[in-house]
Amino acid sequence: MYRIPLRVGILSAALLSLPAQLAFADETAPSTSLITEVAISNARTWLANPVVRVSIDSQNKKYSAIDQSTIDDLDKQWRKERTEKDQPLIAATLSSPLSNYLLQIQAASVGLYTEMFVMDAKGLNVGQSSITSDFWQGDEAKFQKTFPKGSGQIFIDEPEYHEGSKTWRAQVNMTISNNDDKPIGAVTIEYNLTELQRRHQMSKGS
Repeated sequence: MYRIPLRVGILSAALLSLPAQLAFADETAPSTSLITEVAISNARTWLANPVVRVSIDSQNKKYSAIDQSTIDDLDKQWRKERTEKDQPLIAATLSSPLSNYLLQIQAASVGLYTEMFVMDAKGLNVGQSSITSDFWQGDEAKFQKTFPKGSGQIFIDEPEYHEGSKTWRAQVNMTISNNDDKPIGAVTIEYNLTELQRRHQMSKGS
């Protein structure tokens, strides 16, 4: 059995940090060099929770025989459900133990993580902290530059400005492997670079 050690109640603390994030919003993107080896190591620590591997393994078995046409149909269904009240595929994914775990990790980061989702060996979502725009990521760099290239791969995308929160964000994408170091899926973790820069500046001033 896996254990989920964090509580969603921490989410309120994340909301309290929002004014500080806005204060540091800038037209110039913070450098992705702020995402250090320590930050990557911290992410790998919570990714080591068995719920991640068990969930990916289960979906890899479930979808092991599907072809690209079926993948496309699932992706179309997901995007269609985003505009409808009836959302069986989205609901099943968001209510999974892995999605609940990722939501708790995001909440506990107190504004550092803004989105995260785990993909299986075909690039299909297994769990996520919020509703993504699509279900299949296999045609995107976040998947193509990680899982197919093997264990230990990391791809950090270019920063993007999020108008709604006035913050800069960057996605860190990594291959997820099993205990035998065999790739089984991938993860995308979106960092709030504005918040990360604020924390870096505070640590330098302390």
